[in-house]
Amino acid sequence: MTILEVKNLKKVYTTRFGSASVQALSNISFSVEKGEYVAIMGESGSGKTTLLNILAALDRPTSGEVLLDGRALSAISEREISAFRRDNLGFVFQDFNLLDTFSIRDNIFLPLVLAKTPYKEMEQRLEPIAAKLGIADILNKYPYEVSGGQKQRAAIARALITRPRLILADEPTGALDSRATDSLLRLFEDINESGQTILMVTHSVKAASHAGRVLFLRDGEVFHQLYRAGASFDAMYQKISDALAMVLAGEVGAAESERTGGGAA
Repeated sequence: MTILEVKNLKKVYTTRFGSASVQALSNISFSVEKGEYVAIMGESGSGKTTLLNILAALDRPTSGEVLLDGRALSAISEREISAFRRDNLGFVFQDFNLLDTFSIRDNIFLPLVLAKTPYKEMEQRLEPIAAKLGIADILNKYPYEVSGGQKQRAAIARALITRPRLILADEPTGALDSRATDSLLRLFEDINESGQTILMVTHSVKAASHAGRVLFLRDGEVFHQLYRAGASFDAMYQKISDALAMVLAGEVGAAESERTGGGAA
């Protein structure tokens, strides 16, 4: 079942007085199936951040369309868009985006509070998530009292508690040390294996090696992709490293993508 469809997406930014324009996305098309774990990679300026902002309904494309569960994001009014994001999308950011004046529990509860969810239901939702993520003992602490890895687990709990259709993760390991990174990536795998769909933007080959599919962006386009196809972590790591080097050198394209598991959907 296709949960996300990206069709011929193009984004052009124009300077204030229209004297110059920058094409951030050229013609991006791909789809994500329910339960997939997809990583997006590319050098700085390849369009990753622009794409993520459009998928998160934080920005509008110049042309093309994004559909979540068959619903076009462009058809959602500005008045409805915040509620739509809250109900359908979970976000995990590099810098955690936790409020220091709120406890860990209240940070996790925030999207449910905004949705006017009864407190009893919030507690019922939180209990199994906190247990799974190993943060039950820090719920009454504040972000400045816990480690980076614990902050990121709290951010993941905040993303999961709304029961989103799709989790969008932006460099989720970028602010973590190697030990916390390894723990978080194992956690993402566990969450994905439970059926959660994840789309992650990352520069990290290690992080991408945990995904089932990797899309490589170059000059605002999906230039190449790899499927895990049962490969081990080490084999996937090597495949991504080799492909990334070729992508950056402009040596692979759609034909090679098809040989490694299929072209851009």
